[in-house]
Amino acid sequence: MKYAIIQIGPFQYNVDEGKEYTVPNFEAEEGNPFQVREILAVGDDEKFVVGQPTIDSARVELDILGQEKGEKVTSRIYKAKSRYRRVRGHRKLVTRFKVKSITY
Repeated sequence: MKYAIIQIGPFQYNVDEGKEYTVPNFEAEEGNPFQVREILAVGDDEKFVVGQPTIDSARVELDILGQEKGEKVTSRIYKAKSRYRRVRGHRKLVTRFKVKSITY
């Protein structure tokens, strides 16, 4: 099985070929293939290659499955003896993708 360590924006992810992932939102169109060019390391069962800092010949192709909202995070504010209570919620935008192929 092939796997790679890729960088999308400021984040790095350890991805396996054929699996789905949910990450913080990045600019990509749904349904179109997306190629990651910043691959830090790549390998399979026999060989493992580490870049200095990236591997120029390696490519990771992603299928963008959707741009969605993530889980809801709720924060509560409470002040004692003044009957002040507030509840706020927030849902972060996330991108779901499936790793189509890893080549090196």
